[in-house]
Amino acid sequence: MSFISFLISGISLGSIYALIALGYTMVYGIAKMLNFAHGDVIMVGGFVVFTAMSTMQQPVWLSILMGMVVCTVLGVTIEKIAYKPLRNASPLSVLITAIGVSYLLQNLALLIFGSSSQTFQSVVSLPPIRITETLVITGETIVTIITTVVIMVGLTLFINRTKPGQAMLAVSEDRGAAQLMGVNVNGTISLTFAIGSALAAVAGVLLCSMYPQINAYTGQMPGIKAFIAAVFGGIGSIPGAMIGGVLLGIIENLSRAYISSQLSDAIVFAVLILMLLIKPTGILGRKLNEKV
Repeated sequence: MSFISFLISGISLGSIYALIALGYTMVYGIAKMLNFAHGDVIMVGGFVVFTAMSTMQQPVWLSILMGMVVCTVLGVTIEKIAYKPLRNASPLSVLITAIGVSYLLQNLALLIFGSSSQTFQSVVSLPPIRITETLVITGETIVTIITTVVIMVGLTLFINRTKPGQAMLAVSEDRGAAQLMGVNVNGTISLTFAIGSALAAVAGVLLCSMYPQINAYTGQMPGIKAFIAAVFGGIGSIPGAMIGGVLLGIIENLSRAYISSQLSDAIVFAVLILMLLIKPTGILGRKLNEKV
């Protein structure tokens, strides 16, 4: 039963990676930018919810809503100030800017909250389900998996069935042609950052509920692993982000359980290298032929 327990825990961890990876894959798929500050937006969302619950004594639902609103505004602001002027710049310029924004958010969190970790109160009140004597599924695991599936389905329907979603697809395909057809490219890209940042807040809350601590570096490693998950599943693909995140969580958890807890991160990066060698576009990624 221990294998099943590790597998379920891996799926739960992978679901959080998938939620974070959705933000990466949406921004890259539509704006063609790698927002490496996305992991720190997770940290900001976690701290907003933590402050709302512990200091302001707000109910859980309102605290989560506040976190989503703050992260949405933060994501749009970052896009307007840091990324919009660089849309026609080289990818290296965007990458350096994203790293700069990441360190800015981390240092602001250090100034405001300090360097020590804070104990995060879980937002999940669902009791654990005991299947057997040794197999217990926590409420956080159940809520995380259900939330991720619901968000992925909702996001897929939003993009394929709504007018803003169709605008996102048009901008992703050809930004210039979409603008000529009357699509508000600036508004569409801002909406993409807003949705991705709101999802980052949800991921931050679930991550801190599962591992009940938060500090200025909380989103750093999960953000990197979520990017790996996005590449693993095929960056730009929403189902790919889900598949990549879950597979990565399972690989990491099983590696930690059966091989070595110290080597689990190395194994995750080794899997990424292997995937790039075998299928550079990822599991559900598609190769794009550029016209010259």
